[in-house]
Amino acid sequence: MTDLRTEPTVTADERTMLEGWLDYHRETLALKCEGLDDDQVRTASVPPSQLSLLGLVRHMAEVERIWFRKVLVDDDQGPIYFSEADPDGEFHPTEADTWEEAYGTWQAEIAIARRNAGAFALDDVAKAVHPRSGETPSLRWLYTHMIEEYARHNGHADLLRERIDGATGY
Repeated sequence: MTDLRTEPTVTADERTMLEGWLDYHRETLALKCEGLDDDQVRTASVPPSQLSLLGLVRHMAEVERIWFRKVLVDDDQGPIYFSEADPDGEFHPTEADTWEEAYGTWQAEIAIARRNAGAFALDDVAKAVHPRSGETPSLRWLYTHMIEEYARHNGHADLLRERIDGATGY
């Protein structure tokens, strides 16, 4: 794996710091998938879990979409991979699902997230409510939540990558 991640500076202003750490964690997930083929990214951890790197990338595409489209700007485009029939559909890729499609979709959602967030100040609240609490979160909260979400799943990605080919690193 070639580590081309950009570590955020330790003296940045708050917004730059939050965006920097979010991008760092986005880059970390991409790094964990680097150089693997479709079969490898589809490889599940250990039974009975179906967790895979492909599933994590698809999940993060959904998460980017939910928070930065549906909640932040009240633009509900519907889910990409899950449905009422399969609420965890992003974690259930089929043989027809490819890394190329999942990566492209994830990157497109990240681009939209950046554009949408750019129109808000950190203290601005979202246009829609948090799906569980019913509150309207600030952009600061969204950034903090997304960093937490990526950090947690990057821990999963570390273990998945090590199982696939022994590669380790942070």
